[in-house]
Amino acid sequence: MSRLSSLLSLVLAWVGARIVAPAGRLSRWLVARIPNPVQLTILWVGLALARLGLIDRRRAEKTTELAWPRIVTGIARMSKSAVDVAMVGVAVGTSAVAGVGFASPFWGLAFAVGGGIAGGTIALVSQRYGAEAYGELGRAIRSSAFLAVVATVPLSAAFWLFPVEFISVLTSDDAVIDEGATYLQIVGLGIPFAALNLVGSRAMVGCDDSLTEMYIRAGGAAANIVLNAVFIFGFGWGVAGAALGTVLANVCVTSAFALGLVRGHLPGVGAFPVTISPVGTYVDPQMLRDLVEIGTPVMLRNLVWTIVEFPMLAVLDIFGRDTVAGYVIARRIWGVMNTPGWGFSLASSSLVGQELGQNNEREAEVYGREIIRFAVATYLVSAVLVALFADQLVMLFAEDPTSPEIPIARDLVYAACFAIVFQGVAGAAAGPLDASGDTRIPFVSQFLGMFGAALPLAYLGAAGLTVPSVTLPVVDVTTPGLAVPAIGLWGLYLAFAAETIVPAGINYWRFRTNKWKRISEAYRPDTGGDQPATPAGTETAAEQGPTNRDD
Repeated sequence: MSRLSSLLSLVLAWVGARIVAPAGRLSRWLVARIPNPVQLTILWVGLALARLGLIDRRRAEKTTELAWPRIVTGIARMSKSAVDVAMVGVAVGTSAVAGVGFASPFWGLAFAVGGGIAGGTIALVSQRYGAEAYGELGRAIRSSAFLAVVATVPLSAAFWLFPVEFISVLTSDDAVIDEGATYLQIVGLGIPFAALNLVGSRAMVGCDDSLTEMYIRAGGAAANIVLNAVFIFGFGWGVAGAALGTVLANVCVTSAFALGLVRGHLPGVGAFPVTISPVGTYVDPQMLRDLVEIGTPVMLRNLVWTIVEFPMLAVLDIFGRDTVAGYVIARRIWGVMNTPGWGFSLASSSLVGQELGQNNEREAEVYGREIIRFAVATYLVSAVLVALFADQLVMLFAEDPTSPEIPIARDLVYAACFAIVFQGVAGAAAGPLDASGDTRIPFVSQFLGMFGAALPLAYLGAAGLTVPSVTLPVVDVTTPGLAVPAIGLWGLYLAFAAETIVPAGINYWRFRTNKWKRISEAYRPDTGGDQPATPAGTETAAEQGPTNRDD
């Protein structure tokens, strides 16, 4: 076992030193030298709310400290996705944009499955970190990694073997199928690494360290953009180059997390909050049961976002290629606008989880309530800024500013700006529920919002609604038929709003019931057998908790 651990450490050390460390050093240099507009903006919003008496200043500062690195990570990664589409659109054209759009839901399965497992990870890790039950951290993280690999490798194999068949389910446009299948076959190889990245990310946030996680994932996103530029424009590989850049970037980020957690630090990035042995137990039955029980509803909630994209894209195909391309562009901009949720939802999960781990339910509730207010105010600022520059933003995604998808995308962005404010309530209210293990209600709310409201409204826009007349037996009465004409793009505008308003109302109602506090009791750690330890320690082979480590 010791030889295996040493060999793994050497391999990961080489990868980290040659590939990941330069990107990490660049991230640290930028943060140290350049005033951070994201951190300053979020802190300004928090302090303004504190002056109004809506939140506590100390909690605003603590939330900002934990949230802003996640938001920067989100901006980097979502900007990377947006740049992917922009590069492909400029280099190849509308068919490539549509092809990447049709392949994206399949790639999104990595984040649905991996995000579900990672949802269990942050719940287990944050509560144990808050209770100083460090001996259980290693088992939680290793079990999460094992589950992520087992769950995602079959997806990679399926997308490699049958890419054309998968894309053909959504469209009959030959040019779009060709581009989408090429992208899906290659990018599918990165799905297990993307899932492992989510596990590593949530483990770090659960240990109250979102800054190191930001350096790694933001550095990976920056490397992804550079690789894509080289592959798409330098080598002329088109969508294949975009997919390959994504795969390589995810491999590097996974290596960085593994190296940092094994060695306790990462060259060019710094110390990690915990050190995990790579040769301990990966199949811990109790941990796996908890991960599945907590993570399955989170995965299903994430799958709602992903699965609904398949029928949604089929509906968009009725509108035509230009509407598909415009919707894909608007969704990429939506992704960047939604990045405050990356920070506030996970900050809420971590801070609420730590307070629950200490049996401080009152403080956990206050954190949850104030972060909801904080998130809504920040989303409102984001929405106003994007709405002001909507025209300029959508023009970045087309080879010709007169392309027909531009006005469609612009109007969809306006609708997204309205809807995104309610996403602040939905995401931040889900944070305490996720931290407590009460993950079923957010899944139900997202399912109802997407399948019960957004998708029917989109179909109403594309095809309208026809209800035939029906003759009732016995009474021989015929009900009149109903014909509702298609409402066009208004169906898509209303769909954007419905997908956030419905879960916002349900999640906030659940948070106000306080039932999540009682549910959390089943997942709180038993600290009776833990030995005193420091967070920056090293996990022993017997997993008795970390000992002090020299930095």
